[in-house]
Amino acid sequence: MGIRVLKPGMLTTVQDFGRYGYQSQGFSVAGVMDRRSFRIANLLLDNPENEAVLEITLIGPTLQFTSETIIAITGGDFTPTINGEPAPMYTAIYMNRGDVLKFGSARTGSRCYVAFSSYLDVPVVMGSRCTNLKSGIGGFRGRKLMEDDYIGFRIKRRYLPFFLSRKLEPDDYDQDEAVLRVVMGPQDDRISHQGIETFLNSEYTVTSDFDRMGCRLDGPFIAPKETSDIISDGIAYGAVQVPSHGKPIVLLSDRQTTGGYAKIATVITADIPKLVQRKTDHRIRFEAVSVQEAQHIYLKELHDIEELRKIIHQPCKEVLECRLVAKRMRKLFE
Repeated sequence: MGIRVLKPGMLTTVQDFGRYGYQSQGFSVAGVMDRRSFRIANLLLDNPENEAVLEITLIGPTLQFTSETIIAITGGDFTPTINGEPAPMYTAIYMNRGDVLKFGSARTGSRCYVAFSSYLDVPVVMGSRCTNLKSGIGGFRGRKLMEDDYIGFRIKRRYLPFFLSRKLEPDDYDQDEAVLRVVMGPQDDRISHQGIETFLNSEYTVTSDFDRMGCRLDGPFIAPKETSDIISDGIAYGAVQVPSHGKPIVLLSDRQTTGGYAKIATVITADIPKLVQRKTDHRIRFEAVSVQEAQHIYLKELHDIEELRKIIHQPCKEVLECRLVAKRMRKLFE
């Protein structure tokens, strides 16, 4: 009762929100790169918010189901198919035993997510089921999925109420330029006034040096006052480091726990999905906001997620229309 990996894709791992409380011991948080897509995938199935999913990067896997379950696919469009037929995104899909779910390469975005109503049967390690690739812990044997791997399900859950309503509009990642809002600091005082102006008024491009640890950007030189080196301190998700070469690096899920380069700013939580769904040569601009604005944006994001929950928890319009027609037909023959 689970899924068998026929082809693993480029980088397919088990992820959740991450492993918190162990950075002081050198363990990175890890976890999903696109938290919005992760949340929506689980929301579509009424899963716990932090239930583990598969995160797929650039080139997707081929999976065979050995039992019935319900899935949801969110994030970038990897042209998924089920038994050779196109599979809908952002929709609850019933999978039968023997069905084959196949992903291609990323048409839009660069990462997608698959949630399962039957819950992936991987162990909880230090409070999380996420895969930490550098430490080799969590997820499925602490590594990316490989051919012939088999992941079981923890429960049998094959029914969801309002099933036909469980569909949402896909997020649009097919854009060449993204504006990332940032909170300045904590070491922006190590950067010259001209350097800060350059950072906030220039266009940067995503380089091929882009993985789960971070994204190196190319663009105009960000000048420090003297040096961008600092005594190493902790690194937050979305922190923007400026090394001596003056090109920003945005640190992501598998980031190191400490770093010795000045952090000019931190990308706000709500905008990180815009970055992690970019591809090489996509353009990036930065816009400064206050801490209060960042908090307001985050709360609005949570509110929007709850509004999506309301949408999928109501009778489908088509079902209501069919019932109305049937009622009218019955009256004609009474």
